[in-house]
Amino acid sequence: MVAVALLLVLAGCSSSGGDSGGGDRTDDGGTPSSGPSATRTTGPATSAPGRAPGGTPASPSGGAKSAPAYWHPKAGTPWQWQLSGTVDTSVDVPVYDIDGFENGADVVRRLHAAGRKVICYINVGAWESFRPDAKDFPASVRGDGDGWDGERWLDIRRIDVLRPLMAARFDMCVKKGFDAVEPDLLDGYANTTGFPLTGGQQLAYNRMIASLAHERGLAVGLKNDVDQVTTLVKDFDFAVNEECAQYDECARMTPFIAAGKPVFHVEYKLKTGQFCPQARRLGLSSMVKHLSLDAWRDPC
Repeated sequence: MVAVALLLVLAGCSSSGGDSGGGDRTDDGGTPSSGPSATRTTGPATSAPGRAPGGTPASPSGGAKSAPAYWHPKAGTPWQWQLSGTVDTSVDVPVYDIDGFENGADVVRRLHAAGRKVICYINVGAWESFRPDAKDFPASVRGDGDGWDGERWLDIRRIDVLRPLMAARFDMCVKKGFDAVEPDLLDGYANTTGFPLTGGQQLAYNRMIASLAHERGLAVGLKNDVDQVTTLVKDFDFAVNEECAQYDECARMTPFIAAGKPVFHVEYKLKTGQFCPQARRLGLSSMVKHLSLDAWRDPC
Protein backbone atom coordinates (compact mmCIF):
# COMPACT_ATOMS: atom_id res chain seq x y z
CA MET A 1 0.00 0.00 0.00
CA VAL A 2 2.89 2.33 0.82
CA ALA A 3 4.41 1.67 -2.60
CA VAL A 4 1.09 2.44 -4.33
CA ALA A 5 0.67 5.70 -2.40
CA LEU A 6 4.20 6.77 -3.32
CA LEU A 7 3.52 6.16 -7.01
CA LEU A 8 0.33 8.28 -6.86
CA VAL A 9 2.19 11.19 -5.25
CA LEU A 10 4.92 11.09 -7.92
CA ALA A 11 2.32 11.05 -10.72
CA GLY A 12 0.53 14.10 -9.26
CA CYS A 13 3.78 16.10 -9.11
CA SER A 14 4.50 15.38 -12.77
CA SER A 15 1.09 16.60 -14.01
CA SER A 16 1.03 19.79 -11.92
CA GLY A 17 4.35 20.95 -13.37
CA GLY A 18 3.22 20.70 -17.03
CA ASP A 19 2.63 24.50 -17.52
CA SER A 20 6.34 25.24 -17.24
CA GLY A 21 6.84 23.55 -20.58
CA GLY A 22 4.51 25.99 -22.46
CA GLY A 23 1.90 23.83 -24.19
CA ASP A 24 1.19 26.73 -26.67
CA ARG A 25 4.75 26.93 -27.94
CA THR A 26 6.37 25.28 -30.89
CA ASP A 27 9.72 23.55 -30.95
CA ASP A 28 11.39 26.32 -33.04
CA GLY A 29 12.25 28.82 -30.37
CA GLY A 30 8.93 29.63 -28.74
CA THR A 31 6.88 31.42 -31.43
CA PRO A 32 3.15 30.90 -30.78
CA SER A 33 1.65 28.50 -33.29
CA SER A 34 -1.87 29.88 -32.98
CA GLY A 35 -3.81 32.88 -31.72
CA PRO A 36 -3.81 36.55 -32.79
CA SER A 37 -0.06 37.05 -32.50
CA ALA A 38 0.55 34.31 -35.03
CA THR A 39 -1.61 35.91 -37.75
CA ARG A 40 0.41 37.52 -40.55
CA THR A 41 -0.54 39.30 -43.76
CA THR A 42 0.91 38.28 -47.10
CA GLY A 43 1.59 41.85 -48.29
CA PRO A 44 2.16 45.39 -47.11
CA ALA A 45 -0.05 46.56 -44.26
CA THR A 46 -1.02 49.70 -46.17
CA SER A 47 -0.73 50.91 -49.75
CA ALA A 48 -0.26 54.54 -48.71
CA PRO A 49 0.06 56.43 -45.41
CA GLY A 50 -3.24 56.25 -43.57
CA ARG A 51 -4.94 54.07 -46.17
CA ALA A 52 -5.68 50.38 -46.26
CA PRO A 53 -5.07 48.25 -49.38
CA GLY A 54 -7.44 49.09 -52.20
CA GLY A 55 -7.78 52.75 -51.29
CA THR A 56 -10.19 52.39 -48.33
CA PRO A 57 -9.44 54.77 -45.45
CA ALA A 58 -7.72 52.89 -42.65
CA SER A 59 -9.79 52.36 -39.54
CA PRO A 60 -8.82 54.51 -36.54
CA SER A 61 -9.24 51.44 -34.33
CA GLY A 62 -6.48 49.72 -36.29
CA GLY A 63 -3.87 52.18 -35.10
CA ALA A 64 -3.31 53.81 -38.53
CA LYS A 65 -4.20 57.42 -39.22
CA SER A 66 -7.44 57.80 -41.16
CA ALA A 67 -7.34 59.52 -44.54
CA PRO A 68 -8.93 62.97 -44.38
CA ALA A 69 -12.44 63.43 -45.72
CA TYR A 70 -12.74 65.04 -49.12
CA TRP A 71 -15.39 66.49 -51.42
CA HIS A 72 -17.55 64.12 -53.49
CA PRO A 73 -19.11 66.10 -56.38
CA LYS A 74 -22.37 64.85 -57.88
CA ALA A 75 -23.04 63.96 -61.51
CA GLY A 76 -24.60 66.77 -63.49
CA THR A 77 -22.97 69.61 -61.49
CA PRO A 78 -22.41 72.74 -63.65
CA TRP A 79 -18.90 74.18 -63.76
CA GLN A 80 -16.55 76.89 -65.00
CA TRP A 81 -13.04 76.23 -66.33
CA GLN A 82 -10.68 79.20 -66.59
CA LEU A 83 -6.92 78.75 -66.90
CA SER A 84 -5.94 82.08 -68.47
CA GLY A 85 -6.49 85.70 -67.48
CA THR A 86 -7.81 87.11 -64.23
CA VAL A 87 -10.44 84.73 -62.88
CA ASP A 88 -13.97 86.01 -63.33
CA THR A 89 -15.57 85.02 -60.02
CA SER A 90 -19.06 86.16 -61.06
CA VAL A 91 -20.06 83.08 -63.08
CA ASP A 92 -23.03 81.54 -61.27
CA VAL A 93 -21.97 77.90 -61.08
CA PRO A 94 -21.10 75.73 -58.05
CA VAL A 95 -17.68 74.54 -59.30
CA TYR A 96 -14.64 76.43 -60.61
CA ASP A 97 -11.50 74.85 -62.09
CA ILE A 98 -8.56 77.31 -62.08
CA ASP A 99 -4.76 77.26 -62.35
CA GLY A 100 -3.15 76.26 -59.05
CA PHE A 101 0.08 78.17 -59.59
CA GLU A 102 -1.39 81.37 -61.04
CA ASN A 103 -4.06 81.93 -58.38
CA GLY A 104 -3.57 82.63 -54.71
CA ALA A 105 -5.51 81.75 -51.61
CA ASP A 106 -7.38 85.05 -51.90
CA VAL A 107 -9.07 83.93 -55.13
CA VAL A 108 -10.03 80.61 -53.56
CA ARG A 109 -11.46 82.42 -50.52
CA ARG A 110 -13.59 84.69 -52.70
CA LEU A 111 -14.99 81.71 -54.56
CA HIS A 112 -15.67 79.88 -51.31
CA ALA A 113 -17.44 82.95 -49.94
CA ALA A 114 -19.75 82.77 -52.96
CA GLY A 115 -20.51 79.10 -52.22
CA ARG A 116 -18.23 77.59 -54.87
CA LYS A 117 -16.02 74.53 -54.74
CA VAL A 118 -12.62 75.13 -56.35
CA ILE A 119 -10.47 72.69 -58.34
CA CYS A 120 -6.69 73.18 -58.59
CA TYR A 121 -5.32 72.66 -62.11
CA ILE A 122 -1.87 71.00 -62.02
CA ASN A 123 0.03 69.51 -64.95
CA VAL A 124 1.27 66.10 -63.80
CA GLY A 125 2.17 64.65 -67.20
CA ALA A 126 4.49 67.28 -68.66
CA TRP A 127 7.38 69.44 -67.49
CA GLU A 128 6.64 73.16 -67.76
CA SER A 129 9.62 75.47 -68.13
CA PHE A 130 7.65 78.46 -66.80
CA ARG A 131 6.68 77.00 -63.42
CA PRO A 132 8.60 78.04 -60.28
CA ASP A 133 9.60 74.42 -59.56
CA ALA A 134 10.85 73.70 -63.11
CA LYS A 135 14.46 73.33 -61.96
CA ASP A 136 13.46 70.51 -59.59
CA PHE A 137 12.71 68.17 -62.50
CA PRO A 138 15.91 66.41 -63.68
CA ALA A 139 16.64 66.37 -67.41
CA SER A 140 16.36 62.57 -67.38
CA VAL A 141 12.57 62.71 -66.90
CA ARG A 142 11.93 65.31 -69.64
CA GLY A 143 10.91 63.85 -72.98
CA ASP A 144 9.53 65.17 -76.26
CA GLY A 145 7.46 68.32 -76.54
CA ASP A 146 3.73 67.94 -76.01
CA GLY A 147 2.68 70.62 -78.51
CA TRP A 148 2.55 73.53 -76.05
CA ASP A 149 5.34 76.09 -75.73
CA GLY A 150 7.77 75.28 -72.94
CA GLU A 151 6.30 71.85 -72.18
CA ARG A 152 7.81 68.37 -72.47
CA TRP A 153 6.31 65.01 -71.61
CA LEU A 154 7.41 63.42 -68.33
CA ASP A 155 8.75 59.89 -67.90
CA ILE A 156 5.96 58.59 -65.69
CA ARG A 157 7.90 55.38 -65.09
CA ARG A 158 10.07 57.39 -62.70
CA ILE A 159 7.57 57.47 -59.86
CA ASP A 160 10.49 57.66 -57.42
CA VAL A 161 11.38 61.07 -58.86
CA LEU A 162 7.94 62.41 -59.72
CA ARG A 163 5.98 61.42 -56.61
CA PRO A 164 7.64 63.92 -54.23
CA LEU A 165 7.49 66.67 -56.85
CA MET A 166 3.77 66.16 -57.39
CA ALA A 167 3.20 65.82 -53.65
CA ALA A 168 4.75 69.27 -53.19
CA ARG A 169 2.44 70.70 -55.85
CA PHE A 170 -0.63 69.15 -54.22
CA ASP A 171 0.54 70.50 -50.85
CA MET A 172 0.47 73.94 -52.47
CA CYS A 173 -3.15 73.35 -53.52
CA VAL A 174 -4.03 72.39 -49.95
CA LYS A 175 -2.26 75.44 -48.50
CA LYS A 176 -4.27 77.73 -50.80
CA GLY A 177 -7.53 76.09 -49.72
CA PHE A 178 -8.52 74.21 -52.88
CA ASP A 179 -11.10 71.42 -52.63
CA ALA A 180 -9.85 69.21 -55.46
CA VAL A 181 -7.18 68.80 -58.09
CA GLU A 182 -7.35 68.43 -61.87
CA PRO A 183 -4.16 66.55 -62.82
CA ASP A 184 -3.54 67.20 -66.52
CA LEU A 185 -2.00 64.85 -69.11
CA LEU A 186 -2.79 61.49 -67.56
CA ASP A 187 -2.55 59.74 -70.94
CA GLY A 188 1.11 60.01 -71.94
CA TYR A 189 1.19 56.31 -72.89
CA ALA A 190 -1.18 57.10 -75.78
CA ASN A 191 1.06 59.88 -77.14
CA THR A 192 4.56 60.27 -78.60
CA THR A 193 6.49 61.18 -75.45
CA GLY A 194 10.04 60.02 -76.17
CA PHE A 195 9.59 57.18 -73.68
CA PRO A 196 8.28 53.61 -74.28
CA LEU A 197 5.33 53.99 -71.92
CA THR A 198 2.74 51.26 -71.49
CA GLY A 199 -0.87 51.27 -70.38
CA GLY A 200 0.08 49.44 -67.20
CA GLN A 201 2.65 52.07 -66.31
CA GLN A 202 0.04 54.78 -66.90
CA LEU A 203 -2.40 53.02 -64.58
CA ALA A 204 0.23 52.84 -61.84
CA TYR A 205 1.10 56.51 -62.24
CA ASN A 206 -2.53 57.67 -62.35
CA ARG A 207 -3.39 55.71 -59.22
CA MET A 208 -0.37 57.20 -57.48
CA ILE A 209 -1.64 60.67 -58.40
CA ALA A 210 -5.12 59.84 -57.06
CA SER A 211 -3.64 58.58 -53.81
CA LEU A 212 -1.56 61.73 -53.36
CA ALA A 213 -4.72 63.81 -53.66
CA HIS A 214 -6.83 61.70 -51.33
CA GLU A 215 -4.11 61.56 -48.69
CA ARG A 216 -4.31 65.36 -48.58
CA GLY A 217 -8.10 65.60 -48.41
CA LEU A 218 -8.46 66.61 -52.07
CA ALA A 219 -10.94 65.17 -54.55
CA VAL A 220 -9.26 64.25 -57.83
CA GLY A 221 -10.37 64.08 -61.46
CA LEU A 222 -9.36 61.77 -64.29
CA LYS A 223 -8.31 64.01 -67.19
CA ASN A 224 -9.16 62.47 -70.58
CA ASP A 225 -7.49 58.96 -70.70
CA VAL A 226 -10.72 57.63 -72.23
CA ASP A 227 -9.33 54.15 -72.86
CA GLN A 228 -8.79 53.53 -69.13
CA VAL A 229 -12.00 55.04 -67.77
CA THR A 230 -13.62 51.73 -66.79
CA THR A 231 -10.48 50.66 -64.93
CA LEU A 232 -9.90 53.95 -63.08
CA VAL A 233 -13.43 55.13 -62.28
CA LYS A 234 -13.16 53.75 -58.74
CA ASP A 235 -9.93 55.64 -58.09
CA PHE A 236 -11.17 59.09 -59.18
CA ASP A 237 -14.00 61.34 -57.99
CA PHE A 238 -14.86 63.04 -61.28
CA ALA A 239 -13.66 63.22 -64.87
CA VAL A 240 -12.54 66.17 -67.00
CA ASN A 241 -12.91 65.57 -70.72
CA GLU A 242 -12.04 67.56 -73.80
CA GLU A 243 -13.86 67.04 -77.09
CA CYS A 244 -15.50 63.66 -76.50
CA ALA A 245 -18.30 64.77 -78.83
CA GLN A 246 -15.83 65.84 -81.52
CA TYR A 247 -14.32 62.34 -81.45
CA ASP A 248 -17.56 60.42 -80.75
CA GLU A 249 -16.34 59.19 -77.35
CA CYS A 250 -18.82 60.70 -74.87
CA ALA A 251 -20.63 57.43 -74.23
CA ARG A 252 -17.34 55.98 -73.02
CA MET A 253 -17.35 58.46 -70.13
CA THR A 254 -20.63 57.17 -68.68
CA PRO A 255 -19.08 54.82 -66.08
CA PHE A 256 -18.49 57.99 -64.05
CA ILE A 257 -22.12 59.04 -64.43
CA ALA A 258 -23.28 55.54 -63.47
CA ALA A 259 -21.18 55.86 -60.30
CA GLY A 260 -22.82 59.21 -59.49
CA LYS A 261 -19.64 61.15 -60.37
CA PRO A 262 -19.64 64.15 -62.72
CA VAL A 263 -18.03 64.35 -66.13
CA PHE A 264 -16.90 67.95 -66.62
CA HIS A 265 -16.81 68.24 -70.41
CA VAL A 266 -15.83 70.92 -72.95
CA GLU A 267 -15.88 71.25 -76.71
CA TYR A 268 -13.83 73.78 -78.65
CA LYS A 269 -14.97 73.43 -82.27
CA LEU A 270 -18.59 72.31 -82.07
CA LYS A 271 -21.65 74.46 -81.41
CA THR A 272 -23.92 73.64 -78.47
CA GLY A 273 -26.68 72.48 -80.79
CA GLN A 274 -24.37 69.84 -82.22
CA PHE A 275 -23.63 68.02 -78.96
CA CYS A 276 -25.78 69.30 -76.08
CA PRO A 277 -28.76 66.99 -76.71
CA GLN A 278 -26.49 63.95 -76.36
CA ALA A 279 -24.61 65.49 -73.42
CA ARG A 280 -27.86 66.08 -71.54
CA ARG A 281 -29.03 62.55 -72.30
CA LEU A 282 -25.77 61.09 -70.96
CA GLY A 283 -25.74 63.37 -67.91
CA LEU A 284 -22.53 65.25 -68.73
CA SER A 285 -21.70 68.74 -67.42
CA SER A 286 -20.94 70.28 -70.80
CA MET A 287 -20.05 73.63 -72.37
CA VAL A 288 -18.16 75.22 -75.24
CA LYS A 289 -14.91 77.04 -74.37
CA HIS A 290 -12.21 78.93 -76.24
CA LEU A 291 -9.04 76.86 -76.58
CA SER A 292 -7.26 79.48 -74.46
CA LEU A 293 -9.65 78.65 -71.60
CA ASP A 294 -10.36 82.27 -70.74
CA ALA A 295 -13.52 83.30 -68.88
CA TRP A 296 -15.92 82.92 -71.85
CA ARG A 297 -18.25 79.92 -71.79
CA ASP A 298 -21.36 78.69 -73.59
CA PRO A 299 -22.96 75.95 -71.47
CA CYS A 300 -25.50 73.38 -72.54
